[in-house]
This record gives sequence, C-alpha cells and structure tokens, in this order.
Amino acid sequence: MLLATSMFALLRPTALHAQETELRGEVSESAILSDQQRKARQLALAAQGRAPTNAAQDNAPARTYLPASAGAVPDDTETGDATATGSVFDPPEAADDTSADTPAPPKPRRRSSTAAQNAADQAKEKATDKSKKKKKKSTAADTDTTASTTASTTDATDGADTDEETANRRALTIDSADKQKLDPGAERTDAIEGQKKKPEDDPFAATGVKWGSFVIRPTIEQGLTATSNGDSSNAGKSALLSETALRFSAASDWRENSATIDGYGLFRETVSGYPVHNEQGRIEGQLNVDLDNELRAIAKLGYEAVPESASAPDAIAGVSKQPLRQTVDGSLAVEKDVGKMQYTLTGAISHDFYGDAKLSNGTSLSQKDRDSTLYTATLRTGYEISPAITPFTEIEVGRRAYDQRIDNEGFERSSTRLGARAGVALDMGEKLSGEFSAGWLREAIDDKNLDAISGATVNADLKWSPERGTMIGLTGKTTVEPTTTSGESGDILYSGRLTGERQIRANLTGNAALGLDWRDYIGIDGHDMTLSAEAGLTWWLNRYAGLTTRVRTEKLTSNLPGRDYTANSIFIGVKVQR
Repeated sequence: MLLATSMFALLRPTALHAQETELRGEVSESAILSDQQRKARQLALAAQGRAPTNAAQDNAPARTYLPASAGAVPDDTETGDATATGSVFDPPEAADDTSADTPAPPKPRRRSSTAAQNAADQAKEKATDKSKKKKKKSTAADTDTTASTTASTTDATDGADTDEETANRRALTIDSADKQKLDPGAERTDAIEGQKKKPEDDPFAATGVKWGSFVIRPTIEQGLTATSNGDSSNAGKSALLSETALRFSAASDWRENSATIDGYGLFRETVSGYPVHNEQGRIEGQLNVDLDNELRAIAKLGYEAVPESASAPDAIAGVSKQPLRQTVDGSLAVEKDVGKMQYTLTGAISHDFYGDAKLSNGTSLSQKDRDSTLYTATLRTGYEISPAITPFTEIEVGRRAYDQRIDNEGFERSSTRLGARAGVALDMGEKLSGEFSAGWLREAIDDKNLDAISGATVNADLKWSPERGTMIGLTGKTTVEPTTTSGESGDILYSGRLTGERQIRANLTGNAALGLDWRDYIGIDGHDMTLSAEAGLTWWLNRYAGLTTRVRTEKLTSNLPGRDYTANSIFIGVKVQR
C-alpha cells in the first residue's frame, strides 16, 4: 500500500508545482531524524492494533512536506499534529477534518519563483563567513532536537534567517571589480614651471656659445699693469703697461668620442716707462677616440709662439727685441686595458724654430742653428690596485735632431734621449686626482767634447679639493734645455707651482700661487733659483662681467754674473666672459 501511494504521489500533477516551488537542495539531518521517528511511531501503533484502514487513510488529511533546504516551502510557525512529520509521503489534510488531536496547519505563503531563487543562490555564494558559521550552528542545533515538532520549528527558523540575509540583496554589476578607489599617491602634481629649480653650483660660470657640435667659452681681460721691472731682466726698469689677455676653450658634445680646444693670447705694450713689446700665444687641441677591443686613442696637436725671455740662458744682450720661438708639437697615444694591467704607447714630435734677433743698431742676428726636432716614444705599464690607485712605470727613448748638424761654433748638438720613471696615478673623483712620478733622464750629445745632460726628474699634476668651493693644485715639470753656447751642453730646469682657488662668495673668487724654479747648468758650476708669489681677486658684477686685480712678486738669484733681478707688479682690470 505504501508503494502504491508513493507511485500515486509521484504521478500527480503536483510534481510540476513542486518543481515550481524549487524542491531542490540537500536533505537536512533533522528531516531524516523526523522520518525515522515517524516510522517508529507507525510501527508502535501497528503493534497495538491501531493501524488505520484504507478508508481512514483516504479521508486522512495530507501531511505537509518540509524539505531540508531552507526556504523551499512556506515557513510554518505552528505544528500541532504529532503525526505531521513533514515527509513527502504525508497526504494533504482534509478540509472537513474535525479531529481535536490533529489541528489544521496554517495556510502556506506563496514562495518566490525559480528564477528569483537562482538569483538568491548566486548572492549566497558571495555571502560572508559569518552567515556560513550561523548556518553550521543551526544545523548542529537541529541534530540535538528529538521531537518532530521542534525539528519543524527549527527548520522554519533557519529558513527565515536565510531569507533575511539573502532576500532583496542587490546583485553586483559586471564592472564593479574595475571600480577601484583612487590611490592616495595619485593626486595631481604641480606644473613643471612651479617647481623649485636646483641651484647652480657656480651661478657666475660662463654659459658658453653653441657653435656646431662645440660649446665655446671665450674670455677677454683688459687692464693696466704697474711693474718695477718691465721685462723681468737684470737691466729692466719700471713701466706702466697695457695688458690684454684673450682666452677661450671649446668642448664637443658628441655622444661617444670627445674633443677639446684651448688657446690664449697675451699682449703687453708700454704706456709709459721702460719700453716693452710682447706678444705670445698658444692653441692646442685634443681628440679622444674609443676603438674596438678595449683600445683608446688620444691625439694632440698644438702651436705656440713665445718670444725668448730676457732671463733665459740663451738670451742675447743688447737687442731691441728678442727672437721669437715657435713650436709645433703633436702626439698620438694608444691605451689598452688587459684585466688590471694598463698599457699606453705614446709617440710624440716637437719642432722648435727661431726667428732673427733684432739688434739695437738695426741689424738682425740669425738663430737658424738653434732649430731642432725632438722625437720620443714612451711605454707606460700600470697595475690597477683599486679604481683610485694605479702604480705605473715608464720607459722613454728619443732623438733630438738639429736642422743644422754642426752649429756656428762647430759642435754637433744632436743627442739621444733615454729615461725611466715610476709613479702612481690617483682617481678619487673631485676629492683628489692626478699623478706623480720620479725617475732619471739622460741626453747624450753626439759631440764627444760636450757632457751628457742627465739628472733626476720629477713630474706632478695633482688637484685636491679639501672642501666644496676650494681647489688646491700642484704641478711639477722637468725640462731639458739645450743651448748653442760655445762649450756648454745645456741645463735641466725643475719647475714647481702650488696654486689655490677659493670661492669666497658666489660672486667673489680669490686665488693664490707660489712658484719655485731651479735651473742646474751642465758642464759648469752654475745654478739659478726663482721664487714667485701671486694673489688675486675677481668680483663678478653679473654673469658676464667682473672686476679683477692681482699682485705679484718674482725674484731670481744666481751664482752667475748679470742674472739677478726682482720684479714686483700690480694689475687692475675688467674681465668679460660668455
């Protein structure tokens, strides 16, 4: 009978209505427990002989279905029938049933459609962990319930809580994930024109003039010099000189290689006093080229025109104008790094030629026998202990060849040069940079009657900045000075200069210099010592013009007669730059 009733219930049209009301979901443990309790009660009634007849079963009210899924059927707040367990097999309740033991259940409420429930299910998937925990607690409470009435009430309460959490919940839009809060750091910034500019390190430095791929910085200085010795000689007298100095530098702005050009011109003319007519200048260029295989090439070329100094060993006495010495020099160096080893091979050539000296009687004296060319080759080997310190050694070989093989006095002046040096190169950025070396140099003259020119050599070119705005420089050089004086080989000149520059204020710069020259004559017991000191100030009116002044003193003492002199001078002028 139970099997026939079940088949009949499944074939009834109410199955479609059940689908409309969404009889889906998992069966709760409380429903299973209620069904088991119902079957137990039926078995107990059958044992007591109280089993209902077929007719009674036909007239019995239908039992209300209570699924385990919350919200599948209307919520029941009262369940008075002890036999109404909520099973699918409970028949519908009769309308004319007057049994006091089984009161009629309340009228069920209309539930939402399947489409509405699907939307609610999607919202339930996005619910928080809090609602899931509440459902788990409710399920645990259902398990502890022993009475079917209590189980039905608990299921209805769970369904009501779920409806409160998911009912009428607004669905999220498709583009809601793209709507992000604005990053607090993405606020609008100020315009570029409104930002503070970085102050310049030197606001009065020359800006330069763009010319092709070069930036040229010209400078002109014009002023008056009052001196106690017009030509720095033993017979010199005081004079007021007009002094003009032109200087310029040009640097390329190429991407890979680089080139620089530097030059100066100095013109001195007497305004009153001792007659002085002096013009001199120099221009030189340098080209740096990066080659393949870690090779670098450095090429230099220069030209210089300087009149013979009145205090030079070969100066001619009793002339109205000393001869003009012109020099053309050039060099080519190739550098290569192999690991920490550094190799540099340099070839250089320098040609000196002299003009005629103008005598006081109006005649001229030829200086052609002094023209010569010096060829040298230098090999440097260095080892980089660190990027800041690189010790090195140098070997130099060369040949000095005179245009006139035998001079006017009958001597062969050509010579062979050989030298060796050792030193260290420093590169500590702006703090300290440059190099220092010491060694020995010898020039053997072809004429056996003349002694070889030999002696120790010292060379230095260091720059040190103890603090910002201050620069200390040290330069040293050893030069071999040949001569055509009868019976003399020449001399070795050691020159040293210590300089300092200080930016006192942004528009005020001070400089100072100390100099020491020592000349050692070869073949005779003679020497010269020259001491010099200088101090100056430059006050910039603006970026392009300033006032400059300097004072200088120079003193030469010698054990040879007729060479001592003292010269003191002061200069005041205007400096213009671009």
